[in-house]
Amino acid sequence: MNRLTLTVATVLSLAFTTLTAQDYNKGLTAYKAGDYESAFQEWKPLAEQGNSSAQYKLGVMYKSGKGVPLDYITAVRWYHLAAVQGNPFAQSNLGFMYRFGKGVPQNFAQAYMWYELADTNGHKDAKKWLHNVSREMISTDIEKAQAMASECLTMSYNNCGW
Repeated sequence: MNRLTLTVATVLSLAFTTLTAQDYNKGLTAYKAGDYESAFQEWKPLAEQGNSSAQYKLGVMYKSGKGVPLDYITAVRWYHLAAVQGNPFAQSNLGFMYRFGKGVPQNFAQAYMWYELADTNGHKDAKKWLHNVSREMISTDIEKAQAMASECLTMSYNNCGW
């Protein structure tokens, strides 16, 4: 009986994973076609279930006001949910939000931390943004931001950035 339960759980898990990918791609196709309402309808349930790519894309939509009202605070919320899962695109966008004070108080240390995490996770442009924000900081603040990034990684992003 245990083996049957395991088999059913595995099949359902694989079916859900395939469905999730299909729904995400369906949303991506709609977004690229300018059908933001359909993209939102595909991505919102996925984002609420913890899909970091969908969370990131909802952040993009709220940051740009495409298909939803322009809302930096909501964009930051979605970016943060994806960023603490290691999504480098969400991490870099969260860095931007902190650097320029969009939806959060301007905070160069937070911006640097998120850019550094994005760089660690392979975002190709993060080094450039790290350099740019570091020019607005003093060395002790840079060291603090680097320590924050290190702690985020050590703690697997628990309580990271809030």
